[in-house]
Amino acid sequence: MNFIDKLERKFGRFAVRNLMIYLIAMQAVGFVLNLTNPTFYIEWLSLNPYAILHGQIWRLVTFLIFPSSSDPFLLVIGAICFLSIGRLLEQMWGTFRLNLYLLVGIVAIIIGAFLIYPFYGPFLSIYAAASASLDLYSTLILAIALMLPDVQFMLFFVIPVKAKWLGIFYGVIVAYDFIKSSWPGRIMVFMTVLNFLLFFFLYRKPVQRAKQVKRKVVYQHKVHQASSGPRHRCAVCGRTELDDPSLEFRFCSKCEGNYEYCQDHLYTHKHVTKGDGQA
Repeated sequence: MNFIDKLERKFGRFAVRNLMIYLIAMQAVGFVLNLTNPTFYIEWLSLNPYAILHGQIWRLVTFLIFPSSSDPFLLVIGAICFLSIGRLLEQMWGTFRLNLYLLVGIVAIIIGAFLIYPFYGPFLSIYAAASASLDLYSTLILAIALMLPDVQFMLFFVIPVKAKWLGIFYGVIVAYDFIKSSWPGRIMVFMTVLNFLLFFFLYRKPVQRAKQVKRKVVYQHKVHQASSGPRHRCAVCGRTELDDPSLEFRFCSKCEGNYEYCQDHLYTHKHVTKGDGQA
């Protein structure tokens, strides 16, 4: 039994299900605060090592509410993207391992801020930590790109992009930021991706676990395909889970009737109302 398995047996009961929902909700609070009182975050919530050392320990958590964007549209797009990725990772890893992955990233950012503080002061530490807290969520992209490179996401609900290309794009950005940044920036860039490096280069179990889950899903799909017809069918294009196991289907709450849509048409279909016979 490896170290993380032992941790899970001992502390697994404390793991928080759907943790990404709470983290995204914190960013929503931060967005509202930024609109109503822009200085409140810096004064009371940011990762300020000086203030933490003088008793304001809540900052070790509250710095995470810094919003990923000041644009509400981009904020919503990012929230949907990371919630979807977080759900996939939780299904493959389990709740405890996803919690641990994010916790390691958060602790690394805190350590990075304290490493910078003695040499560059609290202001640069605050700025670097706020920026790094946003990049923390992007390490989920690296994780999903490495484990399920062919999973497809709908960028801006329109552009189909495979996870591997998102991972490569973000990896290039990380490398560029590391090269062009000053030493404080390089420290925070490294600490931001430390959870990814630890999980996938020192601890190989997540990749192995993902492969096992993928094989299980493929097997279950084949068994289901051989024993019965499709359970889901898009009311627009007619595709089912038998056509593409990676397709996701949802019912539309605005349509009157039992209409189900695939991920490509959930947000683009014409709503069915009384007297209308098709989507």
